[in-house]
Amino acid sequence: MTEMVYGAVPLREAEPILPKWWRTIDKWGMSCILMLFAIGMLLGLAASPPLAAKNGFAPFHYVERQAFFGGVAVVAMILTSMMSPRLVRRLAIIGFIASFVALALLPFFGTDFGKGAVRWYSLGFASFQPSEFLKPGFVVVAAWMMAASLEINGPPGKTWSFALCIAIVLMLALQPDFGQACLVLFGWGVMYFVAGAPMVLLVGMAGMVVVAGTVAYSNSEHFARRIDGFLSVEIDPTTQLGYATNAIREGGLFGVGVGEGEVKWSLPDAHTDFIIAVAAEEYGLVLVLCIIALYTVVVVRSLMRLVRERDPFIRLAGTGLACMFGVQAMINMGVAVRLLPAKGMTLPFVSYGGSSVIASGIAVGMLLAFTRNRPQGGISDILGRGRIG
Repeated sequence: MTEMVYGAVPLREAEPILPKWWRTIDKWGMSCILMLFAIGMLLGLAASPPLAAKNGFAPFHYVERQAFFGGVAVVAMILTSMMSPRLVRRLAIIGFIASFVALALLPFFGTDFGKGAVRWYSLGFASFQPSEFLKPGFVVVAAWMMAASLEINGPPGKTWSFALCIAIVLMLALQPDFGQACLVLFGWGVMYFVAGAPMVLLVGMAGMVVVAGTVAYSNSEHFARRIDGFLSVEIDPTTQLGYATNAIREGGLFGVGVGEGEVKWSLPDAHTDFIIAVAAEEYGLVLVLCIIALYTVVVVRSLMRLVRERDPFIRLAGTGLACMFGVQAMINMGVAVRLLPAKGMTLPFVSYGGSSVIASGIAVGMLLAFTRNRPQGGISDILGRGRIG
């Protein structure tokens, strides 16, 4: 009747994708990621030429490759951040299944590139590390399971996610890749805690990790060698930790100067796992603190935006991605300053590596998609209305 009298109600045109994305995205967080990538390119110019000369490549061979991989990562990050949480979840499930199968087949078709751990597939023109892509997919899948378990008559999603986590951890430990295994377990534990896990269970899991570490120390020469090197009072100056420690000490507050560092000529992984040592030696503590601040801003801003999120799945997945991103950076820098045993873990967006930077771009894109502003009341509003009622 209303339409007969007043005419049909005109439909409001949907807001275009790009303006809506720009209006709702965490611009500070995205800017910090882009600055981290720019710093990585700067450090790559300093750290990679010695390795390129050693391997018979042009001086900036690895810098050019990193620029290409980084460009792909930035595009993947932006495209993923434009997606809805439902679409992110669907794509993450597909990506997780593919990465899980690739991880399971590593013992048969993978290679170690002479590093003692079978973690990669050699593609000829590049290498592929399944665990890097598995992490963001696992976080989203585990968050989906946990969120489903919170519903009335929901499935035992927490138990399923735990079984999946243990399966992944065992496969990573067999490579061996204890660093990634610990990171996956940490990401699951953070989400489980946010989902309402009892502290007794988390303490029990921590005890299980200690027991597993003891068993690994007794049965894995690779693991025992790294732990012994970490606990040793004296640092062998000819080891990677020795070179990195000396470089950080020499850098001081403002560094020895651009291009004047020596550690890049000694460290075989100066452009990957120990890139922070190059930063500390040539640019000093100032640049290192800037890098730490950028990671901190990304993590803290993401968690602050997730606190207002009502959807349990988005809250859990975003928290897992943010914490895993921050802890990976903390582990990499902690190893360089000898606060943690050597893990073989890259510094997200800063270290060289195709799998690492592209997977980080996808993971941060998911995080940005989950932390976009949405037309909803905060969770505090719901609790407030419940108390008033």
